Order: sequence, then C-alpha cells, then structure tokens
Amino acid sequence: MKKLLLAAAFAALSSNAVAGGVDVSAYVRRDQFTDLKISPGGQYLAATIPMEDRSVLAVIERGTNKLTGTFKMPRDNYIADFEWVGPERVVLSAAEKFGSLDEPQLTGELFAMNADGGKAEMLVGYRTQDGGLGTTIKPKKGNDRIWAYLIPTPVGDGRSALISAQPYSDDPHSSAERIDAFTGRMKRVAIAPMRNARFAADNQGVVRFTWGSNSDNIRHLYYRTGDGAEWDLLTIEKEGLFEVPIGFSADDQTVFLQVEQARGPDAIIAMDLATRKRTQVLRDEKADPSRIIYRNNTRVPIGAYFADGRPHSAFFDKEAPEARLQKSLEAAFAGQGVVITSQTNDGALALVQVFSDQNPGDFYLFDTQAKKAAHVLAKREWFDPEKQATAKPIEFKARDGMMLHGFLTTPNGSNGRNLPLVVMPHGGPIDVQDYWGFDSDAQLLSAAGYAVLQLNYRGSSGYGKAYISAGAKEWGGRMQDDLTDATRWAIAEGVADKGRICLYGASYGGYASLMGVAKEPDLYKCAAGYVGVYDLPKMIADDTRDSRRSGNWLREWVGDPAKLGDVSPNRLAERIKVPVFLAAGGKDRVAPIEHSRMMESALRKAGVPVETLYYDTEAHGFYTEEHRQEFYTRLLAFLSRSLGGSLAATGSAGDAKAAK
Repeated sequence: MKKLLLAAAFAALSSNAVAGGVDVSAYVRRDQFTDLKISPGGQYLAATIPMEDRSVLAVIERGTNKLTGTFKMPRDNYIADFEWVGPERVVLSAAEKFGSLDEPQLTGELFAMNADGGKAEMLVGYRTQDGGLGTTIKPKKGNDRIWAYLIPTPVGDGRSALISAQPYSDDPHSSAERIDAFTGRMKRVAIAPMRNARFAADNQGVVRFTWGSNSDNIRHLYYRTGDGAEWDLLTIEKEGLFEVPIGFSADDQTVFLQVEQARGPDAIIAMDLATRKRTQVLRDEKADPSRIIYRNNTRVPIGAYFADGRPHSAFFDKEAPEARLQKSLEAAFAGQGVVITSQTNDGALALVQVFSDQNPGDFYLFDTQAKKAAHVLAKREWFDPEKQATAKPIEFKARDGMMLHGFLTTPNGSNGRNLPLVVMPHGGPIDVQDYWGFDSDAQLLSAAGYAVLQLNYRGSSGYGKAYISAGAKEWGGRMQDDLTDATRWAIAEGVADKGRICLYGASYGGYASLMGVAKEPDLYKCAAGYVGVYDLPKMIADDTRDSRRSGNWLREWVGDPAKLGDVSPNRLAERIKVPVFLAAGGKDRVAPIEHSRMMESALRKAGVPVETLYYDTEAHGFYTEEHRQEFYTRLLAFLSRSLGGSLAATGSAGDAKAAK
C-alpha cells in the first residue's frame, strides 16, 4: 500500500543533531498531528493539526493524498473532538484554552463540514465568526443560546447526529437532541431529571441513561426503557462511589457499567436490564479502565485498555474480531502501546496509533484482509526513538503503607545509578495522572543528563476511587509526603545522588515544588515552579466566585481556607533555603500571575535567591514557541547551576520557527 504523505500537505519539518548541548527547539515543536480518523467508507482521512494558538481540521483523499477540505478555528480555540457522522460528513466540537497547559473548556459550539470542504456550517454556537473557509459562518437561529456536545452513537448516514444541549447558566438542565447535520434543526428526544447531565444511547441511537449532579455534587444515574418512557432512578452516589454506563449488548438488553469500588480499581459490570442482575466481566488488579474497546461502529463494549505502567488490553469477549485484531497488532508492535483509533464500516481498514516512552507516536493503516500495515505519518518525525530515554514503571509503599505508582526516566546510555534527579509532580492535582508514553519534559531533562521521577501521588486518577479520595484536603499534607517518600525511594534505590536533587512542576506541580523545598529544606537543592499557585486561601477566594458548585468542590477537595495558610508556600518563604525559578503568564486564569509575584516577593524578603520569567501575553503554559524555547533554556541553565546537567545548545540547527 502506498505510503500516505499527509504531513507534506501542510508542513515541511527538519531537525539535525546538535552537539554541545540540548536542542531545545526539537522539544518545543508541536506534534504535526494529534487525532487522525478514517472515514466510514475509507475514502478520506481527517486530522487535527495543532498550531501556535488554535487548531485546524484537515481532510485528505486517501488514494491521492489530495487535501480536500480544511476548517480553521479562531484564536485560542481548538478542536476538542470530531466524528464522522457519515461517509462524507464530519461534525466537530470546539474548546477554548488560554495556555498550553490549560485544560480545554468546551465552548458548546458544533460545526460540520463535508469531506470536500463544502457546506461548512455552525450548527450550534454563541459567536458569529469566520471559520477560515473564506465565508462568515453564522450559528443557526435559536441555536446561539445553548451549548452542546456529541453523544457517542454508531455512524449514521451523515444527515443527523445525537447531541446533549443545555442553556448557558451556572446550573443548567440538559436535553438530548437529534440535530440535522446540515440545517442545525433540532428535535428533542429526552430531558434529564437533574442538572449538569450526560447521556448514553444504545445501539439504535435511543437515549437510555442520563447522569449528573446538582450543585451539591452528589451524582445520580437514571435509566429509561426507551423513547418517551419515564426516567427511573438507578443509582445515587454513596460514600463517594458511583457508576456510569459505557455501552450495551448487541440486543440492547444488557448495559455495561464502569463501577467504582470501595477498594482497588473500577470494575466493568454487565447488568441485565430486565432482572437488574449484575455480573462482573472485567477488572484489572491495579488499574482502572482507561479506554473502552468497542465492536466496530457499535456501542457494544468488548474490553478495555489499562494504563498501569505500560498500557495493555484485556477482553471479556475474546472471540470478537476486534479483540483478535487488537492482540495481533500488539504482537506485531511488541513493547509499544497500540490503539485502534477508527475503522471503516466494513472493518476492512483500521487506523492504528502506535506509541511508547521513546516514540511520540506513529499512525499506520492496517488492511485486515491482507494483514499488512502501511505507515501513514509520525507525530514528531524529527525524533529517533532509539536515541530517546526509557521510562520505567515503578511502585513502592508510602510511609503509611499505601502503594504508590509512577515512572522513572533515565538518560539514554546511562547505567541508571547515582544520577542528578529532577522530581516532576504533575498538575491537577485531583483525578489527573501521568501515563507511560513520550513525555517531552522528561525527555528534555533526560537529554540534559537527569533522571526524572514522575509520581502518581494519592489523589491521582487511574487506580480506583479510594486512590483519588486519599488526596482530598491533602495539599501540602500526604500528597506532599508522597513526593518526599518518592525522592527518598530514589536515593535508597541508588538511582539518585542525594546531593543533587531538584523539584520542577507546572500548575499544582509548581505548588508542590515550592511546598517541597519549604517542607523538606534539606532534601532538595532547588525548585522551579511554572504557572503555579502558591497562596491557597487566595486561590479559593478567587475560584469560589464562579459558582456554588465550585465552592462546594473546593471545600471538599482542597479544604478550609482558614487552615490553608499553613500549607501555602508564599507564607513559608523563610523556610526555603535553596534557589527558586518562577515562570508565569500575565493572562493566566487558572493560576493568575499574582501567585508568582507574591511568591517572588516573599522569597526576596526572606533573602532566598530567585529568578523569574514572566510574559504578560501568555497564559496557563506558554504558547509562543520563542517563549517556550526561552523558558526551557532558562530552566536548563537554572537546574545546571545546582545539579550540573547540560545547558541548551546555542545556535540550534532545528529552527523552532519551521514548525509554525
């Protein structure tokens, strides 16, 4: 099969090895593509392309590599997801974000476009905007006062899609609507009996379940027998435990639920809808299902991916063709993660993403009849996987006996012993996790000679509800102790040189880095905080203005503002004895730059060495590649002064501007 040169349609990227330092430009370049899906008939491929401050949907004809259509989002807007709703029609949803690390927030806008770029429409949206197709696309009359997102259903004929819609308000009621993918005309098919609801449809596209919560954040799950039937309350969240529907049997008589457990990871349960009898069909020993695997073009689940350490799949329907296909691909790409992103309706062609800790990701088109795979594109073709560092899954017991999980990345070619170490806590912190895969920050730091420790401390997702709940109200407490225990584990294992360890993180990771050097002043040699929050009472005071729901969540998961000053790094500056580097953006809505300025002021008053990098035009994570290059160049220089690692190369051969 002819190799598809999709990347060549949009950008020509080049990179050369750089001697004498780390080629930072290679790491700040964006992926050439993110999502890639094949059309139901196999004629087209659609891809999302990240740009500096927005993303683009591009469609090419598979046989000719001809670019047939594009859809460009406005500034700070991204394609959150897209789905082929028929052989020639694609519907996409928009999200807005104000920084590279900001969690994209759905705007509720839905757009549609034909594969040839024609009949581009805003189906739902509150803005009138230029869609980048040379014409002004206006929202449909009456659809500009709601926001919506797609409800997963089998691919149809391209005329309609099932969506969840709700008005703009702090605590809205939701409805399920059948929307015409050309005219935007909607027909209501269900109204949720509670606020902030989501919906699940069966294999016929009939909405059967809805779940959500009112401002008290207590989740409810409802079921109905079919269109027009009354809702029946099935589950109320109890002691923090809940369940959500993930699919139906082929005859729609059995629902499959992902069910939180009091101990350990979530289970997948099959429930007979007539008798309500429940049977556990799949559960991993350590990890929650991270992604459900379905029969092609159905809502029939057959198994799941699990992300404990290196990802793996497991099936309760092992004889399904999709299960056999998955296992054969995993055997062919041994040692790598394998995800089938989409298939043609007839199952003849499957688009497969392959990735690893050393490989940012490759896409292959697999012919299921001929059993042949053709390479389509690489996310970052300028990286040679064999020259990248490896990430080893780790686990150990915290001081209170809780088993913790994470990853240790060591420089390529090193013996993994007595290394300078960077402890890199992830952001969030609640219900977020680090995954095994290619991590740009870990790879860059490893290229500079550092071991990198990433910990899924308590509060992180992926290991069951109890693991998440253990992080409630533990900012600066047990979550911080977990990072300390991880550092001491690395020393005891002989990985880390105890005299050369620093903390570096972004968002909550920035908080944890500064809190770490305040709480354990003799353990670390420096700390770097990127777009962090450092005053918790201020954070809560600012965030609770949004809504009652937000205030309830913060009290449940962060704590009482009156007690949080004791675990706010900017109020503990006198305890910090090591150099600090702070970076922040003036437009950051998640972690306002005032946090960094307050932290800087407190450090200077305490006589602590501090250096800063502020950009008034940036937000929660820097977008501009020149700014990103400057940040990582400064970060490497800062770490080198305490740990002795490599600096950024000067005159890098890989020009970051080429990636724009």
